[in-house]
Amino acid sequence: MAAIPDDSPATGGAGPAQDAPRGPGLGNRQDGPAHTATRLFIDHRELLFSIVYNMLGSVADTEDVLQETWLSWSGKNRRAPLAEIGNPRAYLVRIAVNHALARQAAIASRRESYVGPWLPEPLVTDATTGLAPDTADHTVRTDSVSMAMLVVLETLTPLERTVFILHEVFAYPHTEIAGMLDRSPASVRQLAHRARAHVHARRPRYRAHPRVRREATERFVAAALGGDIHALMEILAPDVTVWIDGGGARQTAGLRPVHGREKAARMLAGYATRRVEDMDIRYRRVNGDDAAVLFTGDSPYAVMVMDLTADGDQVSGVYIVTNPAKLTHVRPDDERNAPDEDTASGRPEVSQPPVPGERA
Repeated sequence: MAAIPDDSPATGGAGPAQDAPRGPGLGNRQDGPAHTATRLFIDHRELLFSIVYNMLGSVADTEDVLQETWLSWSGKNRRAPLAEIGNPRAYLVRIAVNHALARQAAIASRRESYVGPWLPEPLVTDATTGLAPDTADHTVRTDSVSMAMLVVLETLTPLERTVFILHEVFAYPHTEIAGMLDRSPASVRQLAHRARAHVHARRPRYRAHPRVRREATERFVAAALGGDIHALMEILAPDVTVWIDGGGARQTAGLRPVHGREKAARMLAGYATRRVEDMDIRYRRVNGDDAAVLFTGDSPYAVMVMDLTADGDQVSGVYIVTNPAKLTHVRPDDERNAPDEDTASGRPEVSQPPVPGERA
């Protein structure tokens, strides 16, 4: 792992630590090195968020890493002129990636004591625009990979995952990734090969048409919340797996994933008989996929994400997050449903290998 620049106030720079800037407001001063450094960080903040989130699967940890990245970046600006940095975007990504890798040990330690299945923190976005409620960027957060893919990425080593995310999702060439990680291009290519083979063995290369996915999602939600075992047996794939992440805070969450259609159907039907009254169902996008978000009043109760078979006829994976600590970013202020996307075609999963010659 590359060394993280030790230029932040927390690690020796002068002055108190400052929160990382989040929006376009830069104060009254609109010139000078400080303004330039702040503007550059804000310009790249959404890119940094997306890369780090895909590496860690946690919004809270991602925000902490962005804070650490800001401290390193602002400290560098105080110690040396920005003119010495030829490519600010690459420099910021390098800092963020290495801060995220350094955080992996603490995250792994927390997972060891986690109660029940662990799922990534859902990134719920505006169903129409694909934006998180608190962001005005229209291009970057949609690069977050699906919930199902994030679960697969959890089985990679931290370096394999980092290389996979940077190369397959963000199209960074192996040579540039090697510079970020202080490794040779050959070793990065080897990491990429292992990660790609691992992911391809567990994920289909193509996904069904968006409208098919939306219809299947609504059929599943109606069957699951209605406790209709017959309908569940029809829509669930024979080898379906259901994960429920309650973090020990919800009594209805199981301690292990449930495998197989019959067991999954019985479990989901049983939960339906004990569900909270007056539950409001809203369809959103979660990590780019159609999903259902359940509210009790204005409080989020659960996020349900379905992974479908390649043809979209059946549900092959169900990911339900009920842990309140992972739903703090979910708000009921957007009631718009996802567009039909009749003209959209099925797109390849990010595990699809790149076109030869397209990337280094």
